[in-house]
Amino acid sequence: MRLIIADSNDLTRAGLRSILSVNDDIEIVGEAKSSLELFEMLHSFDTDVILIDYTSNGFVIDDLSRIKNDYASSFILAITPEQSAQVLVDALKQGVTSYVKKNCSISEITDAVKETAKGTKFFCGQIVETIQQANLNIEDIDYDAFSCDAVLISKREQEIIVLISEGMTNVQIAEKLFLSNHTVNSHRKNIMAKLGVKNTAGIVMYAVKSNLVSPNKFLFTASN
Repeated sequence: MRLIIADSNDLTRAGLRSILSVNDDIEIVGEAKSSLELFEMLHSFDTDVILIDYTSNGFVIDDLSRIKNDYASSFILAITPEQSAQVLVDALKQGVTSYVKKNCSISEITDAVKETAKGTKFFCGQIVETIQQANLNIEDIDYDAFSCDAVLISKREQEIIVLISEGMTNVQIAEKLFLSNHTVNSHRKNIMAKLGVKNTAGIVMYAVKSNLVSPNKFLFTASN
């Protein structure tokens, strides 16, 4: 099994290397400190598993979909600190095969690597619990139906997405855009169906990722 460790933190990479290198059936072919280094390695080496913290400095969540599209024979095992259920699901939809947390046991991380190399989905108990607490179910996530193609959002829908992201209710949006409450509600349902999300948080995440709204606004609000 050929493995790449992708994490910007030197101590984390050293720890994972120490844990995994004692297994004769695991060959660590590279350690990447950034997205650039990771894709250079993937271009150079046949790799079975990428063990990646896409939340660490130098990496972005979009790296996951790029790996899935350009290196489909490689499986992705995400290993990150605590994340929200929506972020976890977003990562799974972008191509993650398995997911563990950084504070999982050594045996659990090793088992995750081995199972992922077989193409088996592996989730540590903490990840499953986080998703279930949000009333989501890993088994209900339709990985195959998820598309990385551009989502076709109309100009009116973009307006409503921005207003939703600003915290406005359906009634407030209807008043601002001179629409009926029913029309706004229909737009909201269509938007969630197109984006494949089930709540307002998912719409806000799309708005931030699509640069319809600035993430700095939410950071400022959270800090106050």
